[in-house]
Amino acid sequence: MKILLAYPQFPKTYWGFQDSIPYVAKKTSLPPLGLLTVAALLPAHWDVRLVDLNVRQLRDSDIRWADVIFAGGMLIQAPSLHEIVARSHALGRQVVVGGPAPTTDPDEFGDADCCFIGEAEGKIGPLVSALERGGDLPRRLSAPSTGYPEMAQVPVPRFDLLDWRKYASMSIQYSRGCPFSCEFCDIIEMFGRVPRVKAPGQILAELDALRATGYKGSVFFVDDNFIGNKKAVREFLPELLTWQIEHGYPFEFYTEASVNLADDDALIQAMVQAHFTSVFLGIETPSVEALKLTGKRQNAAVDLVQAVDHLTRSGLEVMGGFIVGFDTDDPAIFEAQRRFISSIPVPLAMVGLLMALPGTALWRRLEREKRIRGTASGDQFGRPNFVPAMDERLLLEGYHELLGDVYHPDSYYARCEAFLSRWPRPAVERLPSREELKAFARAIVGIGIVSPRRWHFWKLLSHSTRKAPHALSLAVTLAIFGEHLIRYTERTVRPRVQAAIASLPSAPTPGRGRAVAH
Repeated sequence: MKILLAYPQFPKTYWGFQDSIPYVAKKTSLPPLGLLTVAALLPAHWDVRLVDLNVRQLRDSDIRWADVIFAGGMLIQAPSLHEIVARSHALGRQVVVGGPAPTTDPDEFGDADCCFIGEAEGKIGPLVSALERGGDLPRRLSAPSTGYPEMAQVPVPRFDLLDWRKYASMSIQYSRGCPFSCEFCDIIEMFGRVPRVKAPGQILAELDALRATGYKGSVFFVDDNFIGNKKAVREFLPELLTWQIEHGYPFEFYTEASVNLADDDALIQAMVQAHFTSVFLGIETPSVEALKLTGKRQNAAVDLVQAVDHLTRSGLEVMGGFIVGFDTDDPAIFEAQRRFISSIPVPLAMVGLLMALPGTALWRRLEREKRIRGTASGDQFGRPNFVPAMDERLLLEGYHELLGDVYHPDSYYARCEAFLSRWPRPAVERLPSREELKAFARAIVGIGIVSPRRWHFWKLLSHSTRKAPHALSLAVTLAIFGEHLIRYTERTVRPRVQAAIASLPSAPTPGRGRAVAH
């Protein structure tokens, strides 16, 4: 049996850093970890190939080679996923789709021959049997009623299928699930609220396999909340530290976590010693009212400014996610968010409109209130896929202005300086690699000479030289990230928001007001 794993193309996004990738001479940010894991679950005698459409084009010859196509990804990749299905059918090949998008919205992918819903571990057997028998595939394969699979069943991903030289970073997964109950989050719907973790030996085996490919560099723990099971993480990190020491610290880690990480100094230090250098936090909003409404009480219970400052000074760069458009928001939220974001040392501050994802508590509530008006696979910078509580024109205009401020070069570079002023000398110091030196040279030319932001670039490097000479390479990295964030905001995001505003009826579009029942 010949299986082609086809990973759909990502559109340009904030997190894709497409305008930054050329500086590091890569094709894309991260590999398709889900498909690599599925590949490891397939029979060893099957012939498996991978085509990542973010790295190269999918050719007809790739499709013709395969007996069956496996494709999967996120909702934002849906257009490319549908194209893979159509091209495969045109060439007479069946397609199995899976991953987060088909799991949360299977009706969206009725064009596929088989929609694989949920986690593959423990239930891929029927699919394998059906493929070996030949004939028609089951239209849907769902998770067994016995619950979520144990992480002990997860194999070492097939890193050997990758050309790691094409990627800016590698990725692995330690846990699935999150103990919190944020209304807008689909993670707890897919993976549950009891975090499941891999044994330390499993993760170390994955790191061994990744290292065996010759890769050295950054590794993203893709967990949606790395510290969801704090007890297990505390037991794991000392073993990870030992592995890093024994192998000369080949990897630098980053991940996602909940804000309550800031309350646990021992855990922070254990992460920093194991060479975690950054963490994404879903900060969302300074509005305690909105946090309580959406069920994010863990954020409402802490001083968010102090939490970010503490993590930064401890050696974890904070990347922050922010949302506007909650039912409790009024037009004052935009100035509140602007002041809040400018007060914290978070250069990578991603601000989005609230989106209702299928299967979430938010989606179900809005359905009851008859406010859903579209799917979640549409334009992330267009009109919301539900009737907002705030007047829609005011919401989009406020969002448009907020984006312009957050990613104005003055604002972005000011946050970079604030971050570098707090950044401590790292626990693990090393000389820059040859690749990093080449990226530095490209930045000198592309940003320091050619870019209209060259004055900001040199000012940031001067600031780093004086205030944080140990972080000079990090200052260059932030400038490279900034090229994408600033360009993408001005050339793509704000024009799309402006187009959404222009598409509104000429009369005011009142929302449901602050009197929406919850």
